[in-house]
Amino acid sequence: MSPKTKPPELNSAQPKSAVLPYAWVILAVVYFASVAAPFNQFKVPPIMPELITGFNIDLTQAGLLMSIIAVIGLVLALPAGILLQRYGPKLTGLVALACLAGGSAFGALSGSFGLLLAGRVIEGFGVGLISVVAPAVIAMWFPPERQGGPMGIWATWVPVGTVVMYLAAPTLIISSGWQSVWWLGAAFAAVMFVVYAVLIRRPPNADATGSETPPLGPELRKALANRNIWLLALMFACFNMVFVSQGSYYPTFLNTVREFSLGQAALIASLGTIVVLASAPLAGWLSDKIGSRRLFFSLPFLVFAVLFLFPYTVTGVWIPILMVLQGVFAGTVPTATFATAPEVMKRPQWAGFGLSAILIGQNIGQLLGPLLFGEAVKNLGWAGAGYLLIPICLVGFISGWMVKIR
Repeated sequence: MSPKTKPPELNSAQPKSAVLPYAWVILAVVYFASVAAPFNQFKVPPIMPELITGFNIDLTQAGLLMSIIAVIGLVLALPAGILLQRYGPKLTGLVALACLAGGSAFGALSGSFGLLLAGRVIEGFGVGLISVVAPAVIAMWFPPERQGGPMGIWATWVPVGTVVMYLAAPTLIISSGWQSVWWLGAAFAAVMFVVYAVLIRRPPNADATGSETPPLGPELRKALANRNIWLLALMFACFNMVFVSQGSYYPTFLNTVREFSLGQAALIASLGTIVVLASAPLAGWLSDKIGSRRLFFSLPFLVFAVLFLFPYTVTGVWIPILMVLQGVFAGTVPTATFATAPEVMKRPQWAGFGLSAILIGQNIGQLLGPLLFGEAVKNLGWAGAGYLLIPICLVGFISGWMVKIR
């Protein structure tokens, strides 16, 4: 190949492989199984003021209920890739859903903050495992040049789970107490455990492309000695640090500072997440169409850097407008990131480890974001804490722009 004929990130001119009809069944099952994770993970933010009062804890301790899941996800990210290749997506996914259901049920029965936190640890294992399993299953059933669309659909799993919980939790806590929120999360995960067990299977060509013994030792080092996957992971860490910080505390800000009710605060804070339901699939389709992922996970950070001048200073109608604008661009980053991860790995069987690296970045962001933001609010106020998110956005842009994709 001559120097003037550089390969595009995705060669859209090549004939595209066929997609098996059952792949769409797989996508639906994996999607709703994935939704069970944020549905449980994000049950804390919409009722955080009630938990603070009920357990007599402060804002930082309440943030720990979110960050502890990120701690588990961070520890589990690389082992999850090994478990996926060794035991397959079905068993690994079932363990994930069992952890989500069991951890939420344990939390519902807890009578102290310590036991509630322990239940969140169990849930964290489920969130960490399903985050690796789901995109790997999609990559297994859909050819690379057709993965943007399915990954775009799947990328709405966090917004869907978050929005439904944001809308359901304030109503449930009024009628049945905070425990009912935890029981609802346990029930949904249990139902998906049964559905997943019945319908998930390997594709017919799994033997040709499928799992090998996990590349341990020198092979594992080769799989992870990939500059681009770690730049991608750093970019995704910045994304999660910014938006999990905002998502964890913005309902509380609207409730305590802007004096919205819990229900109103949760609904307004979820507007951006609702918009992601459209922007994420659209980003996946467009990234396939124009043959570029990098534009969709790097350029939005420049928009975020501007938007985060305002969340804690605007009032009135500008609050929902700002949430909608954030959602338009926030949907593009996870879609392009998860579609890119398998593409930057040198061998198809290393895709799981590429996704594990992305999950390391995701969980670092989810861990540091709520803890640091809670402390920043106490020391700098809401607006000052919001301004600190801007340099993180700029780091996200730089690291994403440096990623080179085949």
